[in-house]
Amino acid sequence: MKKIPQLSELQRLQIQHNVGRSEQTEKHGDFAEILKEGIRKEENSVQFSKHAESRIRQRGIELSEDLMKNLNQAVEKAREKGAKDTVIIGAEGAFIVNVPNNIVVTTITEQEMKNNVFTNIDSAVLM
Repeated sequence: MKKIPQLSELQRLQIQHNVGRSEQTEKHGDFAEILKEGIRKEENSVQFSKHAESRIRQRGIELSEDLMKNLNQAVEKAREKGAKDTVIIGAEGAFIVNVPNNIVVTTITEQEMKNNVFTNIDSAVLM
């Protein structure tokens, strides 16, 4: 008869860890998959240039969850129509967006929109 080797305490702990990890992965999904999904969502969300971030701070524009959702939807509508550079106009102000790169280039408040001219855009979306 062949003698079965005894497992060390470390080996037992590794087996328990792997079993627990498998059960957790089944319940919650693999961490790598969750991370990739988060990155995909982030990549599809508009980003802000340093200039736009500066203007947002200077002008006191609040980037609420609703505003971000509306901006993302507006950019997607512009993308579907083939827009490259668009102005998105809403109650919070106007956002100039480079659609292919999902980048808000600059923003102005509703008050600043009066008597203002937008140049180098090929479309407008009203939010």
